[in-house]
Amino acid sequence: MKNYYKELPENFKEDFVIDAKSKKTSIILTLISMGLLAAVFALIFFTKFYGTGINYNEDNFSVFWLGAFVGIFAYVILHELTHGLFYYLFTKQKLTFGLTLFVAYCGLKEGYVNKTVSLVSSLAPFVIHSIWMLLLIILLPASPWLLVLSFIFALHFGGCCGDIYVTGILLFRYNKKQVLVRDNGYKQSFYIEQK
Repeated sequence: MKNYYKELPENFKEDFVIDAKSKKTSIILTLISMGLLAAVFALIFFTKFYGTGINYNEDNFSVFWLGAFVGIFAYVILHELTHGLFYYLFTKQKLTFGLTLFVAYCGLKEGYVNKTVSLVSSLAPFVIHSIWMLLLIILLPASPWLLVLSFIFALHFGGCCGDIYVTGILLFRYNKKQVLVRDNGYKQSFYIEQK
């Protein structure tokens, strides 16, 4: 099966859709994301920072929020560019980027990708950015700046719930099926081969 199809082959029919702009989907993914963010940040804080004697005074608190705001903005861009890089490497097609109230996204302007391309492109930000952030969190001493990184990591972890959901659909729902995915960023449509 090719990596990319500009047109949907005749023997494929739509089977399932994930639309991040739908109220129900965005509320569910946001609640899961917030829960994961809180759990991961609490875990890191209590294992890495609690009882270290770092002075979190008012100045540090302001620096924390300023660093967190800038870091979050930069990370969201980096996350979406990572999706885009892998989509582009596999397809050489134009990409679309966007931002809604609840989700930033990257996808293909047109066309359909196979299961492998969709899996790699969906999981790349989670795997790549989890590795380097976790290494820094583990190796660096506790400090207000590491607390900022820990918060960004928790946001990253929670924010990847949509990517992990797409991965779960591909691995479990379509485990032994030929599937093509149309991903315009906020909406993934899954097409299965009709035999």
